[in-house]
Amino acid sequence: MSTAIIEETETVVRKQPPYNLILLNDDDHTESYVISMCMKLFGHPKAKGKQIALEVHNTGRSILYTGSLEVVELKQEQVHSFGRDFFVLRCKGSMTAIIEKAV
Repeated sequence: MSTAIIEETETVVRKQPPYNLILLNDDDHTESYVISMCMKLFGHPKAKGKQIALEVHNTGRSILYTGSLEVVELKQEQVHSFGRDFFVLRCKGSMTAIIEKAV
């Protein structure tokens, strides 16, 4: 008579914590620029883009996107590559976005 040993293994699935992509305010980009960027890069409707533009103007920062670190890093690169605001002569490039762990 043989004895069979049955091993039970427990699989623990760990989710990656979400991260926020946060747009920082500056004086070199217009509301129209922010709205356009939000629509093109994030698929936000115009009203959501305007809300983000007003929030970043009034508070200095606004959450653009929340997701996995890899996707947030990709979105950050897209923001940083979006280009200058042609309506502001002194504008030299894109806006700045930072990554923070979502709380």
